[in-house]
Amino acid sequence: MAVASLLVALLVSVGFPAAASAAEKLTRAEAIAAAGQDPKVVEQEREHGPLGPTASLEDGHWEVAYFDGGEERVLVLVDAHSGEVTESWTGYQVAWKMARGYSGAFGHKLNAPYVFLPLCLVFLLGLVDWRRLRRVANLDLLVLLGFGVSHYFFNRAEIGVSVPLVYPVLLYLLGRSLWIGLRGRGEGLRPVWPVAWMVIAALFLMGFRVGLDVADSGAIDVGYAGVVGADRIAHGEPIYGNFPDDVSSGDTYGPVDYLAYLPFERIWPWSGEWDDLPAAHAAAILFDVAAFAFLILLGIRIRPGPEGQRLAATLAFGWAAYPYTAYALESNSNDSLVAALLLATLLLAARPLARGATLAAATWAKFVAAPLAPMYLTYQRRLRPALLFAAGFLLITVAALLWPALDPGLKTFYDRTIAAQAGRDSPFSIWGQTSLEPVRVALLALTGLASLAFAFVPRRKSLPQLAALSAALLILLQLTLHHWFYLYIVWFYPLLLIALAASPARRSRPDPDRSRRREPPSPRRPPQPSRTGSASA
Repeated sequence: MAVASLLVALLVSVGFPAAASAAEKLTRAEAIAAAGQDPKVVEQEREHGPLGPTASLEDGHWEVAYFDGGEERVLVLVDAHSGEVTESWTGYQVAWKMARGYSGAFGHKLNAPYVFLPLCLVFLLGLVDWRRLRRVANLDLLVLLGFGVSHYFFNRAEIGVSVPLVYPVLLYLLGRSLWIGLRGRGEGLRPVWPVAWMVIAALFLMGFRVGLDVADSGAIDVGYAGVVGADRIAHGEPIYGNFPDDVSSGDTYGPVDYLAYLPFERIWPWSGEWDDLPAAHAAAILFDVAAFAFLILLGIRIRPGPEGQRLAATLAFGWAAYPYTAYALESNSNDSLVAALLLATLLLAARPLARGATLAAATWAKFVAAPLAPMYLTYQRRLRPALLFAAGFLLITVAALLWPALDPGLKTFYDRTIAAQAGRDSPFSIWGQTSLEPVRVALLALTGLASLAFAFVPRRKSLPQLAALSAALLILLQLTLHHWFYLYIVWFYPLLLIALAASPARRSRPDPDRSRRREPPSPRRPPQPSRTGSASA
């Protein structure tokens, strides 16, 4: 009897905490009652009248949504055990989680001030001309870091402030890229560091960011979509209209994007869920390293000899030290793939067939390279190179679209990609926060006109000019996007970096060294007879 009593006591003592815990869990009605006391709910009901609440239990908390007719006005998160309101959102933050300032959602450790700010400082230390601080090129570098002001408010969930602050930076960079591209000259970056210092720093920074990606980063929905699309291709399934529910709109990119992930998905197969996604990490690292390597090759191509080595070191350092190239890597997105393909196109500019093929690959990865096609078509201004460019572009286009055309068909492909992106509504642009759609349409028309005009003006373009005008078109396109984000900076940044670093500077006064080099040689003195009477050797 005593043993039985002891067993009962033990069972009660062990089971009681669990029973108490279960009793502590809030009911749906209690969660709605707790959420109804939140000041944002009270304010919205004062403005719109009584709101209809619904509640669902998600990951240990109640999500209580308040509706006015069919429109969700407030979202309140209530801890399922304590009954405490942990978060409440109105406006854009109700529908857009990325507008809520969640720590580490994008960029992860790079957002930490002790990582981001030192990287900005290193970027300036390595590229600023410290001997002439008032040069426009130094201002260009500061403006490139100006995205950080907007980024600060984005991380604080203040997108009403962060979004408008992007546009002055984009407009300035558009002006600089047009100035260099149309005139063929610029201030030119003149870093004071020796070449060896910049090379060592660039390699260290590349190692640091790859290590940071492996140790502390996550793949956003863009990287996840790349892996899912690669899995679909590997198993012979249609890509478009065939994505899982947790990334249902991930089939919005071109086929080349998913093909780029295919080798990595075969090495690290998709598990069927959104996990650590090692394939997405490996792909993002390769895209980043490829852009870095192409910049080095372009520096050597543009300027042969020691000057080319300095340019290559400057471009490599400029990529490795810029915070927003690291931001794309830390997010494990596909945006550096666009950068790498556009740099490859520039590197192959003298080979029209290859130039057309690589530009087509960039276009059918994320579509944003399409406005560059007329300018690259006429780059060499002869019929045969233009035909070869068109052949290369068409060949890759047919190869990329063949599978989607067969299954599920080009209409579904168009609806899921270009049409879906064109009709996207987003608060991450001034167009999504205001009623300025006519201005956006005018800018879009201007982008189309510029795309055609740059095919003929300037008549002849150097590689830095081609890079500058490519950056200008990409910035113009970004100014028209319904949805803009910091990951998109890498589309134009390496091209603009080439323009800033490689464009010859306009000389405001004669260069004494050059003047001396151009002086005609003094006439040779006639041979003097030697002491022996014969002509000297």
